Amino acid sequence: MRGLEHVKILFFIKRTKLLKNGEAAIFVRITINQERTEFAAKKTIRPKHWSDIQQKVRKNAPEAEAINASLDHFKKRIASIMEYLAYEEIEVTPRLLQEKLLGKKEQKRTILSVFREHNENARKLMGIDFAKGTVERYETSYKHTKDFIRWRYKREDLALDELNQQFVKDYELYFKTVRHCAHNSTTKYLKNFKKIVRIALANGWLKKDPFASIKFKLNQVDAVYLTDTELEAIRQKELRIERVDQVRDIFLFCCYTGLAFSDVKTLKPEHLTTDKDGFLWIYKKRQKTQQMSTIFVIDAARRLLEKYQDKPELQDKGILLPVLSNQKMNSYLKEIADLCGIEKPISTHTARHTFATTVALENDMPLEVVSKTLGHSNIKMTQRYARTTENLIKKNMQKLAGRY
Repeated sequence: MRGLEHVKILFFIKRTKLLKNGEAAIFVRITINQERTEFAAKKTIRPKHWSDIQQKVRKNAPEAEAINASLDHFKKRIASIMEYLAYEEIEVTPRLLQEKLLGKKEQKRTILSVFREHNENARKLMGIDFAKGTVERYETSYKHTKDFIRWRYKREDLALDELNQQFVKDYELYFKTVRHCAHNSTTKYLKNFKKIVRIALANGWLKKDPFASIKFKLNQVDAVYLTDTELEAIRQKELRIERVDQVRDIFLFCCYTGLAFSDVKTLKPEHLTTDKDGFLWIYKKRQKTQQMSTIFVIDAARRLLEKYQDKPELQDKGILLPVLSNQKMNSYLKEIADLCGIEKPISTHTARHTFATTVALENDMPLEVVSKTLGHSNIKMTQRYARTTENLIKKNMQKLAGRY
């Protein structure tokens, strides 16, 4: 029959599951590309009158003609629905055919409904188990997943049992070709989606793991940091526009303390402590991980805090520094880099790497102390931030001078 070349349709009965009147319900199973669904065809028959080989009622049975005609009509409806879906450029799946045939959707869990439920719970737990940035990241991932389903399947949502390895591969392709994401960004989005899949698997809503044979690996990226000379060039540069000058100050403060953008933006007076010797410290849990950062405030950073301590607009908000949005900060930082002749793509995160490498390690701060200051849970994470520079190698090799 036209339109059914790539679709397998099987009519069958379950002889071990009979109704009270001794009859068996007739089921239809639809298989496309090894995916399948089955449901009742709303017809019943005595098991002895059913032919498993011919997949229809035997000719000599009562109502054979009517039931067989109904089953043939079923096939014609499937062909008609497939032609319509092909015309609309909608990918045909067994589940979608079932929905169209029955005229309604089964109340089954869907990909986006599970994602929404996860995000709603995460938002309720924001500040307890989830950082604000993490919640926002999952909400962005939800939007990408929704857009992908519309783009790839021309539908608003998919049932969980339609989720397979091909979905994941197509999703990866979508990020790289349609959204033009780099490999590492794509991998991070897929890891977010994988958590939703794990929830479905753990609850028994999904039988097979579509990520089972897929391994994630981030490409090694050389982080951008500023040398001592470049840092000094930014510090000494005369900037006549107040807003640009403030951006420079915030960037330098992060270079001197190692604070991430989200943490300096939420820095408040209660995060500052002066010890018995008069030294100033910052004790603040990181927004991203809730790990405690223990930061000794050096004089250069202290002077920046003092510069803004009497600003009424900051006092009204209960914050210490005038931090713009990350997007605006990065835009101004590119201008500052150009003015200083720095040919590096610097951003707010460059400050954190600069602290670890130039400010800390090159001044002989032990890696364990750098890790504690950055609020890392282990040294391995800190090693991604701190680079062994030529200056550091030179400084340590000079200790060997005259020994050999």
